[in-house]
Amino acid sequence: MLEIWPFQDVRRPATPAGETIAEILASAIAMRGDKIALRQKDLGLWQSTTWTEMGVIVREIALGLAALGLEPGDVASILSNTRREWSFADYAVLCAGGVSNGIYPTDAPEQCEYLMTDSATRFVFVEDEEQLDKILEIRARTPDLAKIIVFDTEGLMRFSDPQVMSLEALRALGRATDGNDPELWARRLKSRKPEDLAILVYTSGTTGKPKGAMLTHRNILSAISVITNETLRQNEDDQRMAFLPLCHVAERVGGQLLALYSGATLNFVENPETVPENVREISPTIFFAVPRIWEKFYSGVMIRLAEATPAQRLIYGWSIEQGRKAADLYIDGQPIPLGLRLKVHLGRWLALNNVRRAIGIHRCRFLATGAAPVSPDLIRWYFALGVPLLELWGMTETSGAGSVVPFERVKPGTIGRPTSAIEMKISPEGEILARGPTIISGYLNQPEKTAEAIRDGWLHTGDVGMVDNEGFFKITDRMKDIIITAGGKNVTPSEIENELKFSPYITDAVVIGDRRPYLTALVMIDLENVEKFAQDRDIPFSNYASLCRAPAVQALIETEVERVNKKFARVEQVKSFRLIEQQLTAEDEELTPTMKLKRGFVQKKYAELIDGMYRSSAA
Repeated sequence: MLEIWPFQDVRRPATPAGETIAEILASAIAMRGDKIALRQKDLGLWQSTTWTEMGVIVREIALGLAALGLEPGDVASILSNTRREWSFADYAVLCAGGVSNGIYPTDAPEQCEYLMTDSATRFVFVEDEEQLDKILEIRARTPDLAKIIVFDTEGLMRFSDPQVMSLEALRALGRATDGNDPELWARRLKSRKPEDLAILVYTSGTTGKPKGAMLTHRNILSAISVITNETLRQNEDDQRMAFLPLCHVAERVGGQLLALYSGATLNFVENPETVPENVREISPTIFFAVPRIWEKFYSGVMIRLAEATPAQRLIYGWSIEQGRKAADLYIDGQPIPLGLRLKVHLGRWLALNNVRRAIGIHRCRFLATGAAPVSPDLIRWYFALGVPLLELWGMTETSGAGSVVPFERVKPGTIGRPTSAIEMKISPEGEILARGPTIISGYLNQPEKTAEAIRDGWLHTGDVGMVDNEGFFKITDRMKDIIITAGGKNVTPSEIENELKFSPYITDAVVIGDRRPYLTALVMIDLENVEKFAQDRDIPFSNYASLCRAPAVQALIETEVERVNKKFARVEQVKSFRLIEQQLTAEDEELTPTMKLKRGFVQKKYAELIDGMYRSSAA
């Protein structure tokens, strides 16, 4: 039988035993030995680290921390981009009995100060000189801080400070400590219990100060065991990528810690900008990413297709259409006739295999998306291309595990059914509630926020949703994001925004209209694709702002908005839009760590621009 999506039959992994992350790591090292745990590029070449080698490094760092005075329960923070040293430090803190906290490398010194003082950080790992400068600026105001450890000391050869040491020096201290007290390692591995705090994950502070979500060892192990066996089925044969911030629960739990449990090899990309290049080099077998990545890959294909010859476009069009027909039947639960199966395989041979290879997903059994809503049309496109895109739902407060669209029953536009580790229901107000062993113990130092979020054992997620007769949940929007127009109409902006982002020329959008007469939108263009559009048409521009102001670009985005408007009722249509004329990066406050526009922050910052859309219409 000609299989179209042979992604279901996966050997279950041999998983390590233990009740804490430290015990799981020690067991994994003993089980896997010289197998490759992770890879990272160094001087242009991919360098591998085995489980045994990682175990030695982690042990040295952990015992070095113990020698410096880290006691079980003490907090150590990590201020770095996603790289292997982040994982080494994270594991070492946990193996020493400490609590690990991540700080985003884009955070300003003042933000670092708040996170370190709130968590009572005693030790902080920093990536390089740039991150070290932030800590040196605030250390006088962080009285709990005992030591600063630097991963990369390039540029610091002549720098000397008694509070600062290199990672290599810490490892040397750990080796000496190990020699003096060989039993210390075993004692520290047993120093924490399943119910003890393991990691802190600070959630966004756009509507107040950040909240330190407290994830216990039991929370995390409940999450990674259910994800491995139900959500992202994987084993030691799989290749994964690490590129999202490790401070975020998606990469921390769904990437690093899931690889620890399943044995999959974790490949660290060079930097966020090299993801498209690195994915082709790595050729992952499982690929989890946020919707923005999937939208970017899709738009890249659409732009290249526009440059193809008429014959190439014709072949692609026929091939993707066969894939779409098969995908529609599969999604509807209908059998796929043999004739269509043959056409699908012919279409892949003619065109679609090359498209998948150009993206780097040709070895993927499946793709996974989460952390933000995704367009159902995008899910169908990846299915038609030949690689299923499955939507997951989880949040920091559920330790990253929540619900998943199952392989055998795909419903685009839903977040699937709850995993076995969680129970979900809809409140009378329409809010999704969840409870189970993955729910966090609360927020650090904020009992009132904890009591507000977790009531009678149920986590109030803040997501508005519904559940169908098959137990599939659908998120319609965030409770705080529902728009009620001046005419009293309830509008869920995320559906409109998802359709706008499906355009290859739009990276993100925020729909506005609460207590307003109609809907408007702030739009962030896709620089690469819009720039090429302008260059191909000899449209003059000198910088990002002038590109946004070009009449032809404005007309281009207006066409995309009109295309989306046709899919919605009149009251849900965007009547006016403005382009955000600043090129936003991860360093800008407008964006979340997963590169989504912060609705509340954007509406405040661009209030005058928004008001202008309504004034110009009224005039």
